[in-house]
Amino acid sequence: MRKLIRPVRAKLLAAKKNTGGASEAPVDKPKDNTDPDKASSFLSADLASNLARIKGIFQNCSDIVYRQFLFAQREDIRLVLIYTDGLPDKHQVSEQIMRALSLEVPMAAPDADITKASAYHLIKERGLCVHQVKETDRLEDVIEAVLSGDTVLLVEGHPFAIINGMRGWEARQVSESENEMVVRGPRESFVETLRTNTALLRRKIKNSDLKLEMMQLGRVTKTDVAVVYVKGIANDKLVEEVKSRLQGIDLDSILESGYVEELIQDNTWSPFPQINHTEKPDRLAARLLEGRVGIMVDGTPIVLSVPTVFVEFMHSAEDYYERFQIGTVVRIIRFLSMFLSLVMPSFYIAIITFHQEMLPTALLLSLAAQREAVPFPAFVETLLMELTFEILREAGIRLPRQVGQAVSIVGALIVGEAAVRAGLVAPATVIVVAFTGISSFVYFYSASFAIRLLRFPMIVLSATLGLYGLISVLIVIVVHLCALRSFGTPYLSPIAPVSLGDMKDLIVRAPWWAMFTRPRLIGWKNLKRQESGQEPVPPETRTGKKGGEGNTGRK
Repeated sequence: MRKLIRPVRAKLLAAKKNTGGASEAPVDKPKDNTDPDKASSFLSADLASNLARIKGIFQNCSDIVYRQFLFAQREDIRLVLIYTDGLPDKHQVSEQIMRALSLEVPMAAPDADITKASAYHLIKERGLCVHQVKETDRLEDVIEAVLSGDTVLLVEGHPFAIINGMRGWEARQVSESENEMVVRGPRESFVETLRTNTALLRRKIKNSDLKLEMMQLGRVTKTDVAVVYVKGIANDKLVEEVKSRLQGIDLDSILESGYVEELIQDNTWSPFPQINHTEKPDRLAARLLEGRVGIMVDGTPIVLSVPTVFVEFMHSAEDYYERFQIGTVVRIIRFLSMFLSLVMPSFYIAIITFHQEMLPTALLLSLAAQREAVPFPAFVETLLMELTFEILREAGIRLPRQVGQAVSIVGALIVGEAAVRAGLVAPATVIVVAFTGISSFVYFYSASFAIRLLRFPMIVLSATLGLYGLISVLIVIVVHLCALRSFGTPYLSPIAPVSLGDMKDLIVRAPWWAMFTRPRLIGWKNLKRQESGQEPVPPETRTGKKGGEGNTGRK
């Protein structure tokens, strides 16, 4: 339907030609009608003229409903209710608008008070049983409200429209996140409805400093986008920079937050994600409380947050819900898995091809016996197995959930075993590729894709130059990461530049009583987490036993 709608200004001009000229001057508010284009953008007091212009704009849109009825059973007071079928709550439309205005108002108001002149104010102040009511005299606002799921009420003899907030389309219920699983922590995740998502966030941060600024992106889709931040914690310059980049987007459609991510990131050509995303309200709330800014897009459960640093992709929400010792050990495993998934195939090729003297004699003889009947060099073996593993991974994602995991896991086992029995690859190569693939599942998917992408040029250079090629690629990657920025924040913070105060939440997760400051390079304002500004002390110094008595309590 929306593809059939031309830009509003062009439609207004076409509707003006169809209705035969300038609109009637409004009676309740003076307007400057000397400009024909300006006059055509306002509603008139003639109900038939307004209805004709709106029908001209929504020509060939069969889902637009025009319901004409009488106010308080008065033949001289006609009303028109306009909405998009399927977007508002039909029960509310019938009970709170049509029934209230046609049947219930006459019983509540004396007949002498119901006149054509007072009908508009009577409807607005006493007739509508709607939680949200807005008034407008612009035709453009009427069109936008109808397409957004609200209902619009036009009253005969008045140049204004009443917009009723009655959005009630079908939506997915709040459920457990499927992409960010946790053993301990909240299970709820965002959904595709923007207002549901903002409500979930409000439940986490019950503070008036949590600000949500709305805007619309996409010339055709008019997608609602919310910029979310905590005033007093997020830097004002960062908030303005986010809004400036969003307002600079000039695209006909924004259907998912991935559109926004690609258009506002700092370096388009970098394989590393510079904007983090999540579908869990608790993770977004934690990032906002560190000074970041969130970007919520209507129609998707994925919410963006900026700025982003690389170590974020190695952290999980569960790191903060478990005791700090457990979170630290799991993080070490995660960082180790990331490094192994990046360099393990390349290191294997370099050792087998160029640096056999680095291996123990027993291991070297075992590998030589395995490769004796293999017709391909280690480079070709590894490359073929990596491609096969990536194909199986994508097949498992795209297939239905019931069979996807079985195909990816069983397929990898069968293909690997068959390749070894056929003598196409050595068993050691299958082990290296399988361990590399499993390691890439430990950290987040957005970062793992960059690692998987860089793995192939590293394999090629390792097969060409050995360890020298591997080290050269690693140096290039580190230099690139050091030069990368995310909304002005160094991507490798707090490693480069070094911030000793932020090291407490890098690999080792310090206990909560020791993390009394926010990240310095992200939360540039209000660094203290405690209102008193005093550094907290360990629990064992606050409570304890004395002389066989109970706890002395907090100091």
